[in-house]
Amino acid sequence: MANELDETKDPVNEAGRDVAVIEKQLPVKTGVGSVIFEVLLWICAIIPGLIFLIMKIKAGTYLSQLQQKIQHDASQIDNYLEQRVVILQNCARLLDKAIDLDKTTMTQIAAYRSGADPANDGVRNDIAQKIDSVGRSINIAFENYPDLKAHAEIADAMQQNAYLQKEITAAREVYNDTVNTWNSAIYAWPTKMIVASKRGYTTRIPFSTSAEVKEQARGVFF
Repeated sequence: MANELDETKDPVNEAGRDVAVIEKQLPVKTGVGSVIFEVLLWICAIIPGLIFLIMKIKAGTYLSQLQQKIQHDASQIDNYLEQRVVILQNCARLLDKAIDLDKTTMTQIAAYRSGADPANDGVRNDIAQKIDSVGRSINIAFENYPDLKAHAEIADAMQQNAYLQKEITAAREVYNDTVNTWNSAIYAWPTKMIVASKRGYTTRIPFSTSAEVKEQARGVFF
């Protein structure tokens, strides 16, 4: 039997393909088949029905705990974002004393101090991307004035900013892993999917990279 996918013969896309995270939450829905399945369990005997009821209770507990895990992981990202906003604010103030920094940068940072709505994945993602944009603006200003690198406070603040960027990236990975677990679990038929459908659960949106960052990644750095 031939391979279903043959990298030596099957057609390929020479131009490559870019991918993006879809900003959409899908509700979990079960059909008539799931209802019939549950009814049949009770009709056949009480014990199968009771066993499945216990399984649904355990599935509900698991999904509730997983939902709390998502909130915990999201909170970690929010904490790092808050710290980074404070660091960027300090950087902007220090740079403003040395050079004529764009005043909109300070305004943007102040606007992001309020943080993200923990219940809204899309808002958190949007704010994170905007903070990244502000951070790049400050980095550009910092690089355009080499003499500022000798300023100990500014250099220290920029180093802290770089560290927090790495921590945010790591926290996003943890969050995305938990979101992937959630998105898989709520479609695990019959128990978890039936419970998720009755509770009105939806898929969660993972963190994604902005179009600006993707464009920069295609650039030439050396």
